[in-house]
Order: sequence, then structure tokens, then C-alpha cells
Amino acid sequence: MKTPRRNNPPAAGRTETVAGTAGTVLTELRSLGTEENRAGMARFGIETQHAFGVPMARLRPLAKTIGSSPDLARELWESGFHEARLLAILLTPPKSLTPDLALTWLEDIRSWDLCDQLCNVLARREHTDELVPLLAADKREFVRRAGFALIAWRAVHAKKAPESEFSGYFGLIRTAAEDERNFVWKAVHWALRQIGKRSAALHGPALALAEELGASDNRTARKIGREAIRELSSEKVRTRLGLGADACSQ
Repeated sequence: MKTPRRNNPPAAGRTETVAGTAGTVLTELRSLGTEENRAGMARFGIETQHAFGVPMARLRPLAKTIGSSPDLARELWESGFHEARLLAILLTPPKSLTPDLALTWLEDIRSWDLCDQLCNVLARREHTDELVPLLAADKREFVRRAGFALIAWRAVHAKKAPESEFSGYFGLIRTAAEDERNFVWKAVHWALRQIGKRSAALHGPALALAEELGASDNRTARKIGREAIRELSSEKVRTRLGLGADACSQ
């Protein structure tokens, strides 16, 4: 991660209206942060060395107040501060988050929440499925996580995508299921669950893969499979998909 710039404006009291400049936004973020929130972030495995301690519950209204602003977003990203980067993602609409920009920002990411928020926006853009194999094959922890976070978010947002897109990810999931790194296996698990919850047609194949992984000799793959089986076999999921009570495997 780039070292944050040190020539930012001094902390100031909270203003009612945030001017659309990087300096005033950083001042606002400082005023909203607390040590208690920083400690909470650390407990959830979030990098806090360059964090103010501002929760998403405060960042989202701030982003709404500022409005879409890709140019400001780039300035905030370059500051290196964690919440400034989260805000930068919130200020960047899908049409402005080009694959090149997303890949550039991923180079800087060292926290799961930044990774997941970036993929949340990226998944709303057409043709980003083309990035999935590239990201999933990358050996860097958060870049690889991004591949599976993108799958998970596309399963939610890409309403017009064919079901074949998602069944096509099973090979990537099977391969990455043995990656024991915490932020990777959790994203692999997330992707498998979201595919299985996308539709009745995908539920059976996803559950079958979960059962395959659950019987694996590999500890990480087994954990992914068993946890996915638990959710995909739940009454809540089966009911939402219109599946019968006995639709625990197909």
C-alpha cells in the first residue's frame, strides 16, 4: 500500500456540508473517526494503520451528500487512507470503474472490505465476467479474493447473465478451494453459496460441488464444502428458490 500523504489539512470540527475537494473530505473523515471504531475494525481483520475509524454507516450518507464524483474519487484513493479509499469506491459509478482502474486499485488493496466493496461496484458493470479468470488465477491474496468476490456479487447483480456463466465458475472454485489463506477460502465459499442461491437451476449443481468438496481429503476444501452444504440445504434457501423439502441434493 502506498504511504499516505502527510500534507493533509489539520483536523477540524465537523461541517454540515462537505465541499467537494479531497482536503475538506479528509478533514471530515478525521472528525468522524474514533479509536473505538478503529479497534473494532482491527478485530474484523481490517488494516488500520492508515485508518481514521469511520464506520460504513457514516460513509454511505457522506457519499450520498457528495454525489457521484470519479475525479474526486481518484484523489481520495491516492491519499492512501482506508476510509478515503472506501469513499472513493462509493463515489465511483459502475460506468466509471473501468477494468483498468479496478486492476490499478486492486494493486493497492490490503483489506477484505476494500476488495469486496470494489467488486460490488465492478459487478454492476457489463462484461466484468471476463476479469474473473484473470483475478482467480492470481496468486496475490486480495487479487485472488477479488476474483471470487466478483463471482459472488455478479450472482446478485448480473440479472441478465446466463446461468451458464455461473456454472462455468465451478472449475475455478474447485481449484481454489484448497487455498488455505483466510481471505481467499472465505471468498471461495461465498462465491459457491451465492451461485447456489441464484436460481433453482444452479442450486443442485452448486450443492453437488459443495458435497464433493465436503468429502475432500483437503481440510480447507472440506470446510468450504460443509459450510456451503449447511446453507444451501437450509429450508430458508430451498423455500426462496421454490424447491421441495427434499431438494437437498440433485
